[in-house]
Formats: sequence, structure tokens, C-alpha cells
Amino acid sequence: KTAYYLKGVIEIEQGDQEAAKADFDKAVEIEPQDYDMRINIFCSCAENGLQELGEGYLQTVLDNDDKKLSDYNRGRMSFYLGDYNSARNSLEKAKDSNAGVDVVSLLGQTYEKLGDYNYAASVYSNYLSKQGPDAEIYNQLGLCELEKKDYQKALEAFQAGKQIEGNSLMQTLSFNEIVAYEYLQDYQKAAVLLKAYLQNYPDDQTAIREQQFLSTR
Repeated sequence: KTAYYLKGVIEIEQGDQEAAKADFDKAVEIEPQDYDMRINIFCSCAENGLQELGEGYLQTVLDNDDKKLSDYNRGRMSFYLGDYNSARNSLEKAKDSNAGVDVVSLLGQTYEKLGDYNYAASVYSNYLSKQGPDAEIYNQLGLCELEKKDYQKALEAFQAGKQIEGNSLMQTLSFNEIVAYEYLQDYQKAAVLLKAYLQNYPDDQTAIREQQFLSTR
């Protein structure tokens, strides 16, 4: 299944939709209930302008597997299909039985999609207060606070995430910390951090453009 899936990803990036669909179909046929793979297929399709093709792999799950789906899986299928009200309802149920980081992260993102950033922030904050530090949730909280225009709280969230040793989001958190300083109009601090960031991640084109922007401040 993995080989067929990866072959499909390459083909879709090359613009061969027919071949990609054939290989995605084979991957799904081997393990129809690998929902992670279906979501990855959807994302590959969406990134290459074929969102409708990708949606079919998710809608099939809701149409055929609905009665045996967990609340989490039903919620995430709905989320990626853009049905955020259904996603919220399912993910709220999932949170009651399993308040794991994946459920909480997606539930918070669902409230953000619905425009309720205050409630999304409370979902993230409640998780952190009960379960302890988590880099992914701190990052989501920080992004949410940016949307709320509470830039100081956003900065604090990104910095708290960076304090977690060995986390896999250090690059993302470091860049978002710089963005928060920019919103706070502390361009000098942002420039210092960006210089250090580019020493660690010299190929980040977005950061290079950001450096050019800061040089005008």
C-alpha cells in the first residue's frame, strides 16, 4: 500500500491524474480502513489542485463505514471535507472519551475554522493545564492568539513550546516567535532572532524574505 501511495504522489505531482488515481485506488484497496493514508491522499490531491478527487477518498469512508467509525475518525473526515459543524460535534464526543493531543488539536482547529478563536484557545489552554506541556498544542495556541491579535500571549505560547526539550517543532516555533515579535513591533529583537534562525535553517526561503522585510524596518 505504501509503494502504491507514494507512486501516486509522484504521479499527481507530475500531472498524471489518471495514473495517480489508479495507484491511490490500489493502495486503498489493500487496506481500506487506513484512514491516515486516505487523509494523506486527500492532502496530496488538494495541494495539486485536485481537491475534488481527494474528497472522494474521504467521503467514501463516511458513506460506507459510518456505523463503525470512531467519533475521532468521523470528525477528522468531516474536518478535511470542510464540514466543520459535523467535525465539531464528532470531535467533542471524541474528546469526552479520549482527550488525546490529536483530538484536542483538531477540535481546536475546527473551532478556528468556525471563527470561534476564543473557544479554540480555551480548548488548547485546558489541555495544557490538565495534561501538561505539549509543543504542538502550544504552537496551535500561539497561532490562535495571533488571529485574536493578542500578540503577547502568542509570543508566550511559542516560547513555552520552545522550552520543551527535544520537541520536533523547534523550527516552526522559532519562526513563529519571530513573527510574534514583528506583530509586537519589536523589530530589533525579531531581527536578532531571525539572524540566529537563518544560521540554523539557511534554506528557509520564507525566512530569507522576512529578513529582507525586517531590513526596511
